[in-house]
Amino acid sequence: MRAKGIFTMVAAVMLTAAPMACSDDDHKQDYNPLIDGVEKEEPKPDDTPPTAERNEKYRPQIHFTPAQNWMNDPNGMVYADGVYHLFYQYNPQGNDWGNMSWGHATSSDMIHWKEQSVALTRDDLGDIFSGSAIIDKDNTAGFGANAMVALYTSASNDGKQQQSIAYSTDGGKNFTKYNANPVIRNNDDNLRDPKVFWHEGSKKWVMALAKGWLRGVEFYGSTDLKTWNHLSTFVVDLPGRPSLQWECPDLMQMGDKWVLIVSVNPGGPIMGSGTMYFVGDFDGTTFKADNLEYPLWLDYGMDNYAGVTWSNTGQRHLMIGWMNNWNYAGAVPCSPWRSAMTLPRELKLMEYDGKPILACPVVKEIDNIAEAWKDAGSALDVSDAYQLRLTVKLDKNTTITLSNDQGEKYVIDVYGSSRLLATHRNASTGVTNFNGTFSVPAMQAPLNVGGETVTLDIFVDQSSVEILTNEGAMSMTNLVFPQGIYNRLSVAGADCEAKVRNLKSIWK
Repeated sequence: MRAKGIFTMVAAVMLTAAPMACSDDDHKQDYNPLIDGVEKEEPKPDDTPPTAERNEKYRPQIHFTPAQNWMNDPNGMVYADGVYHLFYQYNPQGNDWGNMSWGHATSSDMIHWKEQSVALTRDDLGDIFSGSAIIDKDNTAGFGANAMVALYTSASNDGKQQQSIAYSTDGGKNFTKYNANPVIRNNDDNLRDPKVFWHEGSKKWVMALAKGWLRGVEFYGSTDLKTWNHLSTFVVDLPGRPSLQWECPDLMQMGDKWVLIVSVNPGGPIMGSGTMYFVGDFDGTTFKADNLEYPLWLDYGMDNYAGVTWSNTGQRHLMIGWMNNWNYAGAVPCSPWRSAMTLPRELKLMEYDGKPILACPVVKEIDNIAEAWKDAGSALDVSDAYQLRLTVKLDKNTTITLSNDQGEKYVIDVYGSSRLLATHRNASTGVTNFNGTFSVPAMQAPLNVGGETVTLDIFVDQSSVEILTNEGAMSMTNLVFPQGIYNRLSVAGADCEAKVRNLKSIWK
Protein backbone atom coordinates (compact mmCIF):
# COMPACT_ATOMS: atom_id res chain seq x y z
CA MET A 1 0.00 0.00 0.00
CA ARG A 2 0.92 3.66 -0.38
CA ALA A 3 -0.61 7.09 0.14
CA LYS A 4 0.13 9.55 -2.56
CA GLY A 5 -1.77 9.10 -5.80
CA ILE A 6 -4.81 7.80 -3.99
CA PHE A 7 -6.26 11.08 -2.82
CA THR A 8 -5.56 13.03 -5.97
CA MET A 9 -7.00 10.18 -8.01
CA VAL A 10 -10.20 10.21 -5.98
CA ALA A 11 -10.62 13.88 -6.73
CA ALA A 12 -10.17 13.20 -10.43
CA VAL A 13 -12.70 10.38 -10.34
CA MET A 14 -15.30 12.54 -8.68
CA LEU A 15 -14.78 15.28 -11.24
CA THR A 16 -15.15 12.93 -14.21
CA ALA A 17 -17.95 10.81 -12.67
CA ALA A 18 -16.02 7.68 -13.66
CA PRO A 19 -17.09 4.38 -12.06
CA MET A 20 -13.66 3.75 -10.56
CA ALA A 21 -11.64 5.60 -7.99
CA CYS A 22 -8.40 5.79 -6.13
CA SER A 23 -5.35 3.69 -5.48
CA ASP A 24 -4.64 1.69 -2.37
CA ASP A 25 -0.94 1.21 -2.32
CA ASP A 26 -0.75 4.84 -3.06
CA HIS A 27 -0.89 5.00 0.71
CA LYS A 28 2.31 3.19 1.07
CA GLN A 29 4.49 5.82 -0.43
CA ASP A 30 4.44 9.55 0.09
CA TYR A 31 1.76 11.03 2.29
CA ASN A 32 -0.25 13.51 0.21
CA PRO A 33 -1.44 16.51 2.28
CA LEU A 34 -4.06 17.37 -0.34
CA ILE A 35 -7.43 15.67 0.08
CA ASP A 36 -10.29 16.89 -2.11
CA GLY A 37 -8.22 20.00 -2.79
CA VAL A 38 -7.99 21.00 0.88
CA GLU A 39 -4.57 21.15 2.40
CA LYS A 40 -4.12 19.13 5.57
CA GLU A 41 -1.31 19.01 8.06
CA GLU A 42 0.79 15.92 8.54
CA PRO A 43 -0.87 13.37 10.87
CA LYS A 44 -0.80 14.30 14.54
CA PRO A 45 -1.76 12.28 17.58
CA ASP A 46 -5.52 12.07 18.09
CA ASP A 47 -6.29 13.68 21.43
CA THR A 48 -9.63 11.88 21.76
CA PRO A 49 -8.99 9.02 24.20
CA PRO A 50 -10.69 5.68 23.58
CA THR A 51 -13.30 4.58 26.07
CA ALA A 52 -12.32 1.62 28.22
CA GLU A 53 -15.42 -0.23 27.01
CA ARG A 54 -14.74 0.53 23.33
CA ASN A 55 -18.34 1.60 22.92
CA GLU A 56 -17.96 4.86 21.00
CA LYS A 57 -20.45 5.72 18.29
CA TYR A 58 -20.00 3.41 15.27
CA ARG A 59 -17.38 1.30 17.12
CA PRO A 60 -17.71 -2.31 15.86
CA GLN A 61 -18.51 -4.76 18.65
CA ILE A 62 -17.57 -8.04 16.92
CA HIS A 63 -14.82 -6.84 14.56
CA PHE A 64 -11.24 -6.00 15.48
CA THR A 65 -10.41 -2.31 15.77
CA PRO A 66 -7.38 -0.73 17.44
CA ALA A 67 -8.19 1.30 20.54
CA GLN A 68 -7.20 4.42 18.63
CA ASN A 69 -5.53 5.72 15.46
CA TRP A 70 -5.44 4.72 11.83
CA MET A 71 -5.32 1.10 10.61
CA ASN A 72 -5.38 -0.47 7.15
CA ASP A 73 -4.06 -3.72 5.60
CA PRO A 74 -3.72 -6.88 7.70
CA ASN A 75 -0.05 -7.95 7.70
CA GLY A 76 2.17 -10.75 8.97
CA MET A 77 -0.68 -13.03 9.97
CA VAL A 78 0.68 -16.24 11.46
CA TYR A 79 -0.51 -18.94 13.86
CA ALA A 80 1.89 -20.27 16.49
CA ASP A 81 1.53 -22.10 19.81
CA GLY A 82 -2.23 -21.70 19.91
CA VAL A 83 -2.12 -17.96 19.14
CA TYR A 84 -3.34 -16.15 16.04
CA HIS A 85 -1.14 -13.13 15.39
CA LEU A 86 -2.66 -10.23 13.48
CA PHE A 87 -0.23 -7.52 12.47
CA TYR A 88 -1.58 -4.57 10.51
CA GLN A 89 -0.68 -1.28 8.89
CA TYR A 90 -0.88 1.28 11.68
CA ASN A 91 -0.17 4.94 12.40
CA PRO A 92 0.96 5.19 16.05
CA GLN A 93 0.74 8.98 15.88
CA GLY A 94 -2.72 9.76 14.56
CA ASN A 95 -6.03 8.89 12.95
CA ASP A 96 -4.94 9.50 9.35
CA TRP A 97 -2.69 7.49 7.07
CA GLY A 98 1.03 8.04 7.80
CA ASN A 99 4.03 6.88 9.85
CA MET A 100 3.35 3.35 8.66
CA SER A 101 4.21 0.70 11.24
CA TRP A 102 3.02 -2.79 12.13
CA GLY A 103 0.43 -2.79 14.86
CA HIS A 104 -0.12 -6.12 16.60
CA ALA A 105 -3.03 -8.02 18.14
CA THR A 106 -3.36 -11.62 19.33
CA SER A 107 -6.22 -14.07 19.72
CA SER A 108 -6.90 -17.69 20.57
CA ASP A 109 -9.97 -17.87 18.31
CA MET A 110 -9.75 -15.02 15.73
CA ILE A 111 -12.80 -13.46 17.42
CA HIS A 112 -11.59 -12.07 20.77
CA TRP A 113 -8.53 -9.85 20.35
CA LYS A 114 -5.92 -8.38 22.67
CA GLU A 115 -4.02 -5.39 21.35
CA GLN A 116 -0.26 -5.64 21.81
CA SER A 117 2.61 -3.17 21.54
CA VAL A 118 3.53 -1.85 18.10
CA ALA A 119 5.79 -4.48 16.54
CA LEU A 120 7.75 -2.70 13.79
CA THR A 121 8.38 1.00 13.19
CA ARG A 122 10.13 2.90 10.39
CA ASP A 123 13.91 3.00 10.09
CA ASP A 124 16.54 4.35 7.70
CA LEU A 125 14.99 2.35 4.84
CA GLY A 126 11.59 3.98 5.35
CA ASP A 127 8.11 3.10 6.52
CA ILE A 128 7.06 -0.48 7.22
CA PHE A 129 4.53 -1.41 4.56
CA SER A 130 2.56 -4.61 4.01
CA GLY A 131 4.00 -8.11 4.21
CA SER A 132 3.72 -11.52 5.82
CA ALA A 133 5.22 -13.70 8.55
CA ILE A 134 6.17 -17.36 8.80
CA ILE A 135 7.44 -19.77 11.45
CA ASP A 136 10.92 -21.00 10.46
CA LYS A 137 10.69 -24.33 12.26
CA ASP A 138 13.84 -25.76 10.65
CA ASN A 139 15.98 -22.64 11.21
CA THR A 140 16.61 -22.11 7.49
CA ALA A 141 17.45 -18.44 8.11
CA GLY A 142 19.75 -19.06 11.06
CA PHE A 143 17.73 -16.94 13.49
CA GLY A 144 16.82 -19.97 15.58
CA ALA A 145 14.44 -22.91 15.27
CA ASN A 146 10.80 -21.78 15.27
CA ALA A 147 11.75 -18.13 14.91
CA MET A 148 8.94 -15.91 13.68
CA VAL A 149 10.21 -14.14 10.57
CA ALA A 150 8.43 -11.07 9.21
CA LEU A 151 8.89 -10.10 5.56
CA TYR A 152 7.77 -6.60 4.59
CA THR A 153 8.25 -3.73 2.17
CA SER A 154 10.52 -0.90 3.27
CA ALA A 155 9.21 2.31 1.72
CA SER A 156 11.40 5.39 1.63
CA ASN A 157 10.28 8.96 1.01
CA ASP A 158 12.04 9.02 -2.39
CA GLY A 159 9.82 6.28 -3.80
CA LYS A 160 12.00 3.23 -3.23
CA GLN A 161 10.09 0.17 -2.04
CA GLN A 162 12.38 -2.71 -1.13
CA GLN A 163 11.86 -6.01 0.66
CA SER A 164 13.23 -6.49 4.18
CA ILE A 165 13.01 -9.03 6.99
CA ALA A 166 12.92 -9.05 10.78
CA TYR A 167 12.74 -11.90 13.27
CA SER A 168 11.36 -12.65 16.71
CA THR A 169 12.45 -15.41 19.08
CA ASP A 170 9.93 -14.58 21.82
CA GLY A 171 6.67 -15.29 20.05
CA GLY A 172 6.25 -11.96 18.28
CA LYS A 173 6.71 -9.71 21.30
CA ASN A 174 9.97 -8.20 20.04
CA PHE A 175 11.52 -8.13 16.57
CA THR A 176 15.11 -7.66 15.44
CA LYS A 177 15.61 -6.29 11.94
CA TYR A 178 18.09 -8.17 9.77
CA ASN A 179 21.34 -6.19 9.57
CA ALA A 180 21.73 -6.71 5.81
CA ASN A 181 18.32 -5.39 4.77
CA PRO A 182 16.95 -5.05 2.17
CA VAL A 183 17.01 -8.67 1.00
CA ILE A 184 15.49 -7.70 -2.38
CA ARG A 185 16.56 -4.34 -3.77
CA ASN A 186 14.20 -2.56 -6.13
CA ASN A 187 14.16 1.13 -6.69
CA ASP A 188 10.55 1.92 -7.58
CA ASP A 189 7.09 1.36 -6.14
CA ASN A 190 6.08 -1.51 -8.41
CA LEU A 191 7.22 -4.44 -6.32
CA ARG A 192 5.77 -4.83 -2.85
CA ASP A 193 3.65 -6.67 -0.26
CA PRO A 194 5.64 -9.94 0.08
CA LYS A 195 3.59 -13.06 0.92
CA VAL A 196 5.83 -16.03 1.70
CA PHE A 197 5.13 -19.75 2.10
CA TRP A 198 7.13 -22.98 2.14
CA HIS A 199 6.81 -25.04 -1.06
CA GLU A 200 7.39 -28.62 -0.04
CA GLY A 201 7.77 -29.97 -3.57
CA SER A 202 10.77 -27.77 -4.39
CA LYS A 203 12.05 -27.47 -0.80
CA LYS A 204 12.20 -23.70 -0.81
CA TRP A 205 10.45 -20.58 0.36
CA VAL A 206 8.35 -18.89 -2.31
CA MET A 207 7.54 -15.19 -2.23
CA ALA A 208 4.74 -13.52 -4.18
CA LEU A 209 5.24 -9.79 -4.82
CA ALA A 210 2.68 -7.46 -6.35
CA LYS A 211 3.71 -5.36 -9.34
CA GLY A 212 1.56 -2.35 -8.47
CA TRP A 213 0.63 -0.27 -11.50
CA LEU A 214 2.50 -2.74 -13.74
CA ARG A 215 -0.35 -5.18 -13.02
CA GLY A 216 1.06 -8.59 -12.20
CA VAL A 217 2.76 -10.78 -9.63
CA GLU A 218 6.46 -11.66 -9.43
CA PHE A 219 7.54 -14.92 -7.79
CA TYR A 220 10.87 -15.34 -6.00
CA GLY A 221 12.47 -18.36 -4.33
CA SER A 222 14.89 -18.80 -1.42
CA THR A 223 16.25 -21.53 0.82
CA ASP A 224 17.26 -19.20 3.67
CA LEU A 225 14.83 -16.20 3.52
CA LYS A 226 17.82 -13.92 2.92
CA THR A 227 18.96 -14.62 -0.65
CA TRP A 228 16.17 -14.53 -3.21
CA ASN A 229 16.15 -15.54 -6.88
CA HIS A 230 13.54 -14.51 -9.40
CA LEU A 231 11.38 -17.44 -10.51
CA SER A 232 8.67 -16.15 -12.84
CA THR A 233 6.16 -13.42 -13.64
CA PHE A 234 2.39 -13.79 -13.77
CA VAL A 235 0.45 -11.26 -15.83
CA VAL A 236 -3.11 -11.50 -17.13
CA ASP A 237 -4.81 -9.01 -19.40
CA LEU A 238 -8.19 -8.03 -17.96
CA PRO A 239 -10.26 -6.58 -20.81
CA GLY A 240 -11.90 -3.30 -19.94
CA ARG A 241 -9.81 -2.84 -16.80
CA PRO A 242 -6.47 -1.36 -17.90
CA SER A 243 -5.88 0.93 -14.91
CA LEU A 244 -5.61 -1.46 -11.99
CA GLN A 245 -3.02 -1.36 -9.26
CA TRP A 246 -2.20 -4.90 -8.08
CA GLU A 247 -1.45 -5.36 -4.38
CA CYS A 248 -1.34 -7.82 -1.48
CA PRO A 249 -0.98 -11.16 -3.32
CA ASP A 250 -1.49 -14.55 -1.66
CA LEU A 251 -0.90 -17.95 -3.29
CA MET A 252 -2.21 -21.15 -1.67
CA GLN A 253 -2.82 -24.77 -2.58
CA MET A 254 -6.41 -25.97 -2.25
CA GLY A 255 -6.70 -29.65 -3.11
CA ASP A 256 -5.14 -30.24 -6.50
CA LYS A 257 -5.55 -26.60 -7.53
CA TRP A 258 -3.78 -23.37 -6.57
CA VAL A 259 -5.52 -20.06 -5.92
CA LEU A 260 -3.86 -16.67 -6.33
CA ILE A 261 -5.55 -13.76 -4.56
CA VAL A 262 -4.79 -10.18 -5.60
CA SER A 263 -6.23 -6.92 -4.28
CA VAL A 264 -6.78 -4.21 -6.88
CA ASN A 265 -7.41 -0.52 -6.56
CA PRO A 266 -9.04 1.16 -8.35
CA GLY A 267 -11.19 -1.29 -10.26
CA GLY A 268 -13.14 -3.30 -7.69
CA PRO A 269 -16.41 -4.99 -8.66
CA ILE A 270 -18.24 -1.68 -8.20
CA MET A 271 -15.66 1.07 -7.70
CA GLY A 272 -12.52 1.64 -5.71
CA SER A 273 -11.01 -1.27 -3.80
CA GLY A 274 -11.68 -4.93 -4.52
CA THR A 275 -10.17 -8.40 -4.25
CA MET A 276 -9.99 -10.78 -7.21
CA TYR A 277 -8.63 -14.31 -7.53
CA PHE A 278 -7.28 -16.72 -10.12
CA VAL A 279 -7.53 -20.52 -10.11
CA GLY A 280 -4.76 -22.56 -11.69
CA ASP A 281 -1.59 -24.58 -11.16
CA PHE A 282 1.78 -23.87 -9.55
CA ASP A 283 4.86 -26.09 -10.00
CA GLY A 284 7.15 -24.31 -7.54
CA THR A 285 8.30 -21.85 -10.18
CA THR A 286 5.40 -20.69 -12.34
CA PHE A 287 1.72 -20.04 -11.69
CA LYS A 288 -0.54 -20.66 -14.68
CA ALA A 289 -4.18 -19.61 -14.48
CA ASP A 290 -6.94 -21.82 -15.83
CA ASN A 291 -8.79 -20.55 -18.86
CA LEU A 292 -11.63 -18.81 -17.05
CA GLU A 293 -13.34 -15.47 -17.47
CA TYR A 294 -11.48 -13.12 -15.13
CA PRO A 295 -11.71 -11.21 -12.90
CA LEU A 296 -13.41 -13.44 -10.34
CA TRP A 297 -14.35 -11.49 -7.21
CA LEU A 298 -13.94 -12.65 -3.64
CA ASP A 299 -16.42 -10.03 -2.37
CA TYR A 300 -19.00 -7.96 -4.22
CA GLY A 301 -19.32 -5.14 -1.70
CA MET A 302 -17.32 -1.95 -1.28
CA ASP A 303 -15.45 -2.80 1.90
CA ASN A 304 -13.37 -5.98 1.88
CA TYR A 305 -9.82 -5.26 0.74
CA ALA A 306 -6.19 -6.37 1.14
CA GLY A 307 -7.21 -9.69 2.70
CA VAL A 308 -4.56 -12.37 3.12
CA THR A 309 -4.41 -15.69 4.95
CA TRP A 310 -2.76 -16.80 8.16
CA SER A 311 0.42 -18.84 7.79
CA ASN A 312 1.00 -22.12 9.63
CA THR A 313 -2.65 -23.18 9.91
CA GLY A 314 -2.41 -26.57 8.20
CA GLN A 315 -5.30 -27.37 5.87
CA ARG A 316 -7.45 -24.44 7.00
CA HIS A 317 -7.13 -21.35 4.83
CA LEU A 318 -8.11 -18.52 7.16
CA MET A 319 -8.38 -14.96 5.91
CA ILE A 320 -9.20 -11.53 7.22
CA GLY A 321 -9.55 -8.31 5.25
CA TRP A 322 -9.47 -4.57 5.80
CA MET A 323 -13.09 -3.39 6.03
CA ASN A 324 -12.79 -0.13 4.17
CA ASN A 325 -12.24 1.35 0.72
CA TRP A 326 -9.53 3.75 -0.43
CA ASN A 327 -12.22 5.97 -1.98
CA TYR A 328 -13.23 7.26 1.45
CA ALA A 329 -11.01 5.54 4.02
CA GLY A 330 -9.63 8.80 5.33
CA ALA A 331 -13.08 10.34 5.77
CA VAL A 332 -15.20 7.71 7.54
CA PRO A 333 -16.68 9.29 10.71
CA CYS A 334 -14.81 7.21 13.28
CA SER A 335 -12.80 8.52 16.22
CA PRO A 336 -10.49 7.96 18.05
CA TRP A 337 -9.92 4.94 15.74
CA ARG A 338 -10.31 4.61 12.00
CA SER A 339 -11.02 1.30 10.23
CA ALA A 340 -11.90 -2.24 11.25
CA MET A 341 -11.12 -5.72 9.98
CA THR A 342 -13.77 -7.96 8.44
CA LEU A 343 -14.98 -10.99 10.30
CA PRO A 344 -12.44 -13.79 9.71
CA ARG A 345 -13.33 -16.15 6.89
CA GLU A 346 -12.34 -19.71 5.96
CA LEU A 347 -11.62 -19.99 2.25
CA LYS A 348 -13.01 -23.04 0.45
CA LEU A 349 -12.78 -23.87 -3.25
CA MET A 350 -16.13 -25.13 -4.49
CA GLU A 351 -17.90 -25.46 -7.82
CA TYR A 352 -21.00 -23.75 -9.12
CA ASP A 353 -22.40 -24.02 -12.62
CA GLY A 354 -19.31 -25.94 -13.74
CA LYS A 355 -16.88 -23.23 -12.59
CA PRO A 356 -14.71 -22.83 -9.48
CA ILE A 357 -15.92 -20.49 -6.76
CA LEU A 358 -13.74 -19.31 -3.88
CA ALA A 359 -16.23 -19.34 -1.02
CA CYS A 360 -15.46 -17.41 2.16
CA PRO A 361 -17.85 -18.30 5.02
CA VAL A 362 -17.31 -16.72 8.42
CA VAL A 363 -15.19 -19.03 10.60
CA LYS A 364 -16.97 -21.50 12.88
CA GLU A 365 -15.36 -19.77 15.87
CA ILE A 366 -18.08 -17.11 15.58
CA ASP A 367 -20.14 -19.53 17.70
CA ASN A 368 -17.93 -18.52 20.65
CA ILE A 369 -19.87 -15.26 20.97
CA ALA A 370 -23.26 -16.44 19.71
CA GLU A 371 -26.38 -16.82 21.79
CA ALA A 372 -29.18 -19.26 20.93
CA TRP A 373 -31.10 -18.95 17.68
CA LYS A 374 -34.61 -17.46 17.91
CA ASP A 375 -37.38 -17.00 15.39
CA ALA A 376 -37.12 -13.51 13.92
CA GLY A 377 -40.14 -11.24 13.81
CA SER A 378 -40.50 -7.65 12.70
CA ALA A 379 -38.84 -6.43 15.90
CA LEU A 380 -35.37 -7.87 16.50
CA ASP A 381 -34.31 -8.19 20.13
CA VAL A 382 -30.68 -7.24 19.45
CA SER A 383 -28.11 -4.89 20.94
CA ASP A 384 -24.37 -5.11 20.19
CA ALA A 385 -24.42 -7.16 16.98
CA TYR A 386 -26.28 -10.11 15.53
CA GLN A 387 -26.51 -12.78 12.83
CA LEU A 388 -29.70 -13.00 10.81
CA ARG A 389 -30.33 -16.17 8.79
CA LEU A 390 -32.98 -16.01 6.08
CA THR A 391 -34.04 -18.89 3.84
CA VAL A 392 -35.76 -17.29 0.86
CA LYS A 393 -37.65 -19.02 -1.94
CA LEU A 394 -36.56 -18.04 -5.43
CA ASP A 395 -39.92 -18.32 -7.19
CA LYS A 396 -40.33 -14.54 -7.14
CA ASN A 397 -38.42 -11.38 -6.28
CA THR A 398 -38.01 -10.48 -2.62
CA THR A 399 -37.14 -7.26 -0.80
CA ILE A 400 -35.57 -7.50 2.65
CA THR A 401 -35.43 -4.31 4.69
CA LEU A 402 -33.39 -3.82 7.83
CA SER A 403 -34.33 -0.62 9.65
CA ASN A 404 -33.94 1.11 12.99
CA ASP A 405 -35.89 3.31 15.37
CA GLN A 406 -34.61 6.43 13.58
CA GLY A 407 -36.21 5.34 10.30
CA GLU A 408 -32.92 4.52 8.58
CA LYS A 409 -32.92 1.40 6.44
CA TYR A 410 -30.68 -1.01 4.56
CA VAL A 411 -32.48 -2.64 1.64
CA ILE A 412 -31.54 -6.00 0.11
CA ASP A 413 -33.22 -7.18 -3.10
CA VAL A 414 -33.16 -10.84 -4.12
CA TYR A 415 -34.07 -11.46 -7.75
CA GLY A 416 -35.29 -15.03 -8.06
CA SER A 417 -35.25 -15.69 -11.79
CA SER A 418 -31.90 -13.99 -12.47
CA ARG A 419 -30.31 -15.33 -9.26
CA LEU A 420 -28.94 -11.93 -8.28
CA LEU A 421 -28.74 -9.93 -5.06
CA ALA A 422 -28.54 -6.15 -4.80
CA THR A 423 -28.04 -3.78 -1.89
CA HIS A 424 -28.41 -0.02 -1.71
CA ARG A 425 -26.35 2.46 0.32
CA ASN A 426 -27.65 6.03 0.32
CA ALA A 427 -28.86 8.80 2.60
CA SER A 428 -31.68 6.60 3.92
CA THR A 429 -29.11 4.05 5.12
CA GLY A 430 -27.39 6.41 7.56
CA VAL A 431 -24.67 9.04 7.37
CA THR A 432 -23.14 9.27 3.89
CA ASN A 433 -22.26 12.94 3.38
CA PHE A 434 -18.67 12.68 4.63
CA ASN A 435 -17.50 11.68 1.14
CA GLY A 436 -19.05 11.95 -2.32
CA THR A 437 -18.29 8.35 -3.30
CA PHE A 438 -19.75 6.63 -0.24
CA SER A 439 -23.37 6.64 -1.41
CA VAL A 440 -23.85 3.82 -3.94
CA PRO A 441 -27.28 3.44 -5.60
CA ALA A 442 -26.92 -0.32 -6.14
CA MET A 443 -24.37 -3.04 -5.57
CA GLN A 444 -25.17 -6.27 -7.41
CA ALA A 445 -23.84 -9.81 -7.01
CA PRO A 446 -24.63 -13.32 -8.23
CA LEU A 447 -26.18 -15.61 -5.62
CA ASN A 448 -23.96 -18.50 -6.77
CA VAL A 449 -26.53 -21.07 -5.62
CA GLY A 450 -28.74 -23.66 -7.29
CA GLY A 451 -31.99 -25.11 -6.04
CA GLU A 452 -35.27 -23.45 -5.14
CA THR A 453 -34.07 -21.40 -2.14
CA VAL A 454 -31.13 -19.31 -1.04
CA THR A 455 -29.86 -19.00 2.53
CA LEU A 456 -28.59 -15.57 3.49
CA ASP A 457 -26.38 -15.17 6.53
CA ILE A 458 -26.34 -11.48 7.42
CA PHE A 459 -23.90 -10.26 10.08
CA VAL A 460 -24.88 -6.83 11.39
CA ASP A 461 -22.61 -4.72 13.60
CA GLN A 462 -22.69 -1.08 14.65
CA SER A 463 -21.26 0.11 11.33
CA SER A 464 -21.22 -2.81 8.90
CA VAL A 465 -23.35 -5.41 7.16
CA GLU A 466 -21.78 -8.60 5.78
CA ILE A 467 -24.02 -10.79 3.60
CA LEU A 468 -23.10 -14.34 2.61
CA THR A 469 -25.08 -16.85 0.58
CA ASN A 470 -25.00 -20.62 1.12
CA GLU A 471 -21.75 -21.43 2.95
CA GLY A 472 -20.10 -18.24 1.72
CA ALA A 473 -20.62 -18.90 -2.00
CA MET A 474 -21.12 -15.15 -2.40
CA SER A 475 -19.90 -12.43 -0.05
CA MET A 476 -20.90 -8.76 0.09
CA THR A 477 -19.30 -6.56 2.77
CA ASN A 478 -20.33 -2.95 3.30
CA LEU A 479 -19.80 -0.21 5.84
CA VAL A 480 -22.86 1.71 7.01
CA PHE A 481 -23.21 4.51 9.55
CA PRO A 482 -26.76 4.50 10.96
CA GLN A 483 -27.62 6.40 14.12
CA GLY A 484 -28.54 3.13 15.79
CA ILE A 485 -28.18 -0.54 14.91
CA TYR A 486 -30.77 -1.91 12.51
CA ASN A 487 -33.23 -3.67 14.81
CA ARG A 488 -36.31 -4.18 12.63
CA LEU A 489 -36.95 -6.61 9.78
CA SER A 490 -39.48 -6.70 6.98
CA VAL A 491 -39.66 -9.11 4.06
CA ALA A 492 -41.85 -8.62 1.00
CA GLY A 493 -42.14 -11.08 -1.88
CA ALA A 494 -41.38 -14.78 -1.66
CA ASP A 495 -41.90 -17.02 1.35
CA CYS A 496 -39.08 -16.68 3.85
CA GLU A 497 -37.99 -18.34 7.07
CA ALA A 498 -36.07 -16.06 9.43
CA LYS A 499 -34.12 -16.62 12.61
CA VAL A 500 -31.69 -14.47 14.52
CA ARG A 501 -29.07 -14.82 17.21
CA ASN A 502 -27.31 -12.17 19.24
CA LEU A 503 -23.54 -11.91 18.97
CA LYS A 504 -21.93 -10.73 22.20
CA SER A 505 -19.46 -7.87 22.16
CA ILE A 506 -15.84 -8.99 22.06
CA TRP A 507 -14.88 -6.02 24.23
CA LYS A 508 -17.10 -6.78 27.24
